[in-house]
Amino acid sequence: MTGSPARPTRHLFGRGSWPEVRRVGDILRTETVGGALLLGAAILALVWANSPWAGSYRDLSALQVGPHAWHLDLSLAQWAADGLLAIFFFVAGLELKREFVAGDLRDPRRAALPVAAAVGGMTVPALIYVAVNATASGGVLSGWAVPTATDIAFALAVLGVLSTHLPAALRTFLLTLAVVDDLLAILIIAVFYTSSLYLLPLAAALVPLGLFAFLVRRRVRSWWLLLPLAALTWGLVHASGIHATVAGVLLGFMVPVLRRADAAGPGLAEHFEQRWRPLSAGLAVPVFAFFAAGVSVTGAGGLGGAFGDPVTVGIVAGLVVGKCAGVLGATWLVQRFTRAQLGDGLSWWDVFGLSLLAGIGFTVSLLIGELAFGAGSVQDEHAKIGVLAGSVIAALLAAVVLRVRNRYYRRLCAAEEQDTDADGVPDVYQTSSPQR
Repeated sequence: MTGSPARPTRHLFGRGSWPEVRRVGDILRTETVGGALLLGAAILALVWANSPWAGSYRDLSALQVGPHAWHLDLSLAQWAADGLLAIFFFVAGLELKREFVAGDLRDPRRAALPVAAAVGGMTVPALIYVAVNATASGGVLSGWAVPTATDIAFALAVLGVLSTHLPAALRTFLLTLAVVDDLLAILIIAVFYTSSLYLLPLAAALVPLGLFAFLVRRRVRSWWLLLPLAALTWGLVHASGIHATVAGVLLGFMVPVLRRADAAGPGLAEHFEQRWRPLSAGLAVPVFAFFAAGVSVTGAGGLGGAFGDPVTVGIVAGLVVGKCAGVLGATWLVQRFTRAQLGDGLSWWDVFGLSLLAGIGFTVSLLIGELAFGAGSVQDEHAKIGVLAGSVIAALLAAVVLRVRNRYYRRLCAAEEQDTDADGVPDVYQTSSPQR
């Protein structure tokens, strides 16, 4: 009697298709450059805010521009947080929809790992923050979501500095985890950090949003039609009391991913992503970082007072310990209950290094800190110090772990380059899923 055929072994972090690997590589290059600009902007802000000219930095941040009649006379710092970050979340919405509609992660079995890791990487840091602030004198529970976010640009900038030859599957995992992380973060912002809700402007926002969706589904690319509708949607969402960055995600979700059979060139979502990602990574996020990272680290309100505040301690512990434990633990649970194995040549040290790298929180963490504590408050200043300190510690620890694996992957990449065909596609991808 012949036994039943053995089931094929499932692998975590398996290779994606070659088109997906190339696309992720393009995204990583853009985000790495953006991460370098983000780091530069944050350092400039820190130096300026702690210099003899700190007053001019604060005056610049507080400078108000915009029409008062429309309640848009916002400070430059508010424009950066509410306006420019909407571009960041628009690109995040495009990327998330593309990943689950046309990317390698459209398969629920492949999507389960980064989604579970993102959820674990947000839940455990929040629990650690709450535990620290609930048991300590002077704790503030409203900042529970600050250490839950992963900054993909910052994390990829660290990878770029390390010059690691991390496999494309792991880089895709990190990218997708951060995208899902962004989606969960914007849901948290919309649900938990909306203090007042005005239904009339929120309902009115559905009109330009619906027109935007109608036009993009008809493959209209004219900026003079789409941009005013997007701006009107943003303005009405801002007036509703919900954080205006939610409008960016909604607009991104409206854009169709798949192109028509008779159409040439990239789909509309890919087209918009190619146009707007450089603006997001190269301008929107660095400018926000410049206005958000300028915190004084001297005096009683600086480092001396910050690390005696449970807010700071909870954020640092959440980013360094919580993120690593959440991502690594969720990955292990997926492996345990699906009986999957790590991909060939991969080690749990790789997952550990990525889990540490996920503790680099910056853009969204700083945004949530402002919403939770109020921009300019003592707790907000301490939260910024916690985010910066936790991100630096996580980056240094990740660098130690990933450096150990660097030499191994460098040799492996060199061997694969020798097997590359004339068409530029490595041999290992010749049997992968067909191109779309």
